Amino acid sequence: MTVTRASAPLATQGAAQAITATGLRKSYGDQAVLDGIDLAVPAGSVFALLGPNGAGKTTVVKILSTLISPGAGSGEIRVGGHDPAVDPQAVRAAIGVTGQFSAVDGLITGEENMLLMADLHHLPRREGRRVAAELLERFDLVEAARKPAAGYSGGMKRRLDIAMTLVGSPRIIFLDEPTTGLDPRSRHTMWGIIRELVSGGVTVFLTTQYLEEADELADRIAVLNDGRIAAEGSAEQLKRIVPGGHVKLRFTDPDAYRSAASALREVTRDDEALSLRIPSDGSQRELRSLLDWLDSAGIEADELTVHTPDLDDVFFALTDSGAPARNNQPKEAVR
Repeated sequence: MTVTRASAPLATQGAAQAITATGLRKSYGDQAVLDGIDLAVPAGSVFALLGPNGAGKTTVVKILSTLISPGAGSGEIRVGGHDPAVDPQAVRAAIGVTGQFSAVDGLITGEENMLLMADLHHLPRREGRRVAAELLERFDLVEAARKPAAGYSGGMKRRLDIAMTLVGSPRIIFLDEPTTGLDPRSRHTMWGIIRELVSGGVTVFLTTQYLEEADELADRIAVLNDGRIAAEGSAEQLKRIVPGGHVKLRFTDPDAYRSAASALREVTRDDEALSLRIPSDGSQRELRSLLDWLDSAGIEADELTVHTPDLDDVFFALTDSGAPARNNQPKEAVR
């Protein structure tokens, strides 16, 4: 199957970019981990980087956040308008990083973790206490603030982790698989926190293995495979490049079913169920055209269902995961 790269929406073309990378490369010996990838992350948005284990997602985060150097001849990078190779301190002043593994010190309290972070940012003592108190309240950690962090639940530790990241008021935040291991309720709480950050103008660079998470949060998604960007676009754009989308019409009137089946082209019939399956990308234009045709022909379907590929389908189509076909059916939206 040939997959084409989704083009950038007009809304993001020419927008202020918080992060850009052109021809980004990284090798360890003879092994190329990143093989010339291009990224453009608009300010005040959520950008999600998807990919199988070992695809290079964490390497991208480490390079952009100055944790590792890409090396000579590795492309051009700008984070917050600064080149990490030339002025890493300026980049660090503009960003916050929450990695896969919590930076919380379990031997001290949540409040002490926050104050330690304030000291690392060289905030005056009074200012540090004020910022720590505000963030503990914002992340609903006031009651647990003076308890050892070792006793926190996974969701509480993750909230504290992000609160610590925000002590320096970063405008760009890297979240490397921030909800791994969290239960569904804690994951949804984290999504709300991320949405709140973005509404305040923060740019979020997110890596995740939860495709639903990228679908829920990201304005733009890039799929990284074998060190290269396999495709990039909005969630809806990516879903449309995978075949399998269709509209299903179901009838209770056999005459209406037969009339529609004889008139429509490229239709798959199910005579027993009185249903027709019509290839479609699920776009508003195609649905309107179909509905207009049904109206003009005086044919009324009892049910119209839109079946569209989801990000799981996109992931399996674009990566070398070798994953078997899933048993569950494509998501449906009933109109």
